Amino acid sequence: MSHHSSLHQENALSGRHPRTFTPAILLFLSILSVFGAIIGIQLLTTLGVTPNTSIVGALVAMLVARIPLQMMMRFRSVHVQNLAQTAISSATFGAANSLLLPLGIPWLFGRPDLVLPIFIGVALAMLLDGYLLYRMFNTRIFPASGTWPPGVAAAESIKAGDQGGQQAVVLSAGLAIGIIGSWFKLPMSAMGTAFIGNIWALAMFGIGLLLRGYSQPMLGIDINQHYIPHGMMIGAGIVALCQVVAQLRGNPKTRTALSAASMQLANDDRRHILSALRAGAIGYIAIAALLAIGTGLYQEMSPGMWLAFVFYAAFAAFIHEMIVGLAAMHSGWFPAFAVALITLLIGMMLGFPLHALVILCAFSVATGPAFADMGYDLKAGFILRDNGTDAAFELEGRRQQLFAAMLAFLIAIPVVWFSWKSYFSQGLVPPVAKVYVATLQAGVSMDIAKSLLIWAIPGALIQWLGGSKRQLGVLLATGLLIANPLAGWAVMAGIILRLLILQWGGEKMRHQMEVFAAGLIAGDATFNFFNSLLSSKVSGK
Repeated sequence: MSHHSSLHQENALSGRHPRTFTPAILLFLSILSVFGAIIGIQLLTTLGVTPNTSIVGALVAMLVARIPLQMMMRFRSVHVQNLAQTAISSATFGAANSLLLPLGIPWLFGRPDLVLPIFIGVALAMLLDGYLLYRMFNTRIFPASGTWPPGVAAAESIKAGDQGGQQAVVLSAGLAIGIIGSWFKLPMSAMGTAFIGNIWALAMFGIGLLLRGYSQPMLGIDINQHYIPHGMMIGAGIVALCQVVAQLRGNPKTRTALSAASMQLANDDRRHILSALRAGAIGYIAIAALLAIGTGLYQEMSPGMWLAFVFYAAFAAFIHEMIVGLAAMHSGWFPAFAVALITLLIGMMLGFPLHALVILCAFSVATGPAFADMGYDLKAGFILRDNGTDAAFELEGRRQQLFAAMLAFLIAIPVVWFSWKSYFSQGLVPPVAKVYVATLQAGVSMDIAKSLLIWAIPGALIQWLGGSKRQLGVLLATGLLIANPLAGWAVMAGIILRLLILQWGGEKMRHQMEVFAAGLIAGDATFNFFNSLLSSKVSGK
């Protein structure tokens, strides 16, 4: 048995998960978080993308563990490496998507006076976002058995580094092919995801990507211009929300068939989800009210309109988070920018004033990314903690990951606050913020409203037919919202290869295939991360 494996067992047997606030670990996570936040800001402003830095955090921890000092030994623990990837990815997504991007909206709109109150609101929304996924992880809505592809990739990379042997060889092969494919601009993470996720869900995702990519050249229709993907997502999102409610209520027929113990578990799960949803609803309403007061909205609106705004903003944040979370769990991609645009379009149709719409858009776009990223990190931890076989150890580890993520968020807040102005004043504003502002300034026409309503119907129907397990409507709409036809081909090729491998090698090939897929995703993430850093240096000169 390797030294690493014995350390892993020793940790689990003692029931003591490494602590986030142990001085050496705290210092290491704080440095990683500063580094992650800066990377997130740099890449979102120069390239318009936020890379997944999870694997990089794990690699740094593995390298630190190789330093021949006694105090560095603790970094050999796979659980410390899991805390490292949790902190750096939380800082990257938090700083870029949850904090900096929303600030670009009032800035471009010519209302710099709104930046501070919006910043306070979105910082609170980000913290609530991460906490809510922590509360809802491993429930029937967001089960630990869900795919969460980047989480699987991070966990398998850490395990291979720890154990070596055949798994390391398979992962390294995937890693190498992932890097080579990405060098040739092929979306290797999309192919990797197709080996891991629900085949139905991913087939719909792939179809969406291909339809979006080829509707213009082959049919002469730009589906994005006609707001077809947005309409589909509205319909699918509403049905997805109804399915969540239905899951919470449970099926009376299956309920009667359950044993007393299973019934108790189902009831506990339901109570747990409801208390998390209640906490989220209260939190979002409070933050929306705080934003509406802090930005002076109450002076511009009638009390009825002001109340409608607060409740709509809270509801929009909530549904945004759910859709982004479900898409991320099934496909590893989340259409956070596009879903925020949908909540903005509906807000415009409801007739809120422009000033209110700027706040609504900033608030909505801040929710979702931290939620989805926390899902990836907790999935990685769940796998590393032996898929929850020791329940007490699993819960303790999950709590330490929450502390690591919250630490990262709290570090990202000052990093963004002290750097946003220097970026924005050089014209380095996240590109997607320009899309929101252009939409706000163009206003919403009856044609757009009609298109959204018409296309909501097929979106709702597909989501309803697929059921809550497959999320067909949400994933088809996710694909339609992403302009990346190559990723569509990669997903389809991955699904076909997966079916052939299982046909040829049987179930015993499944785990090898998933480890190889984790390598593809990790290789793609690593290459794109370093490539983005180099590109941003060039474009930032």
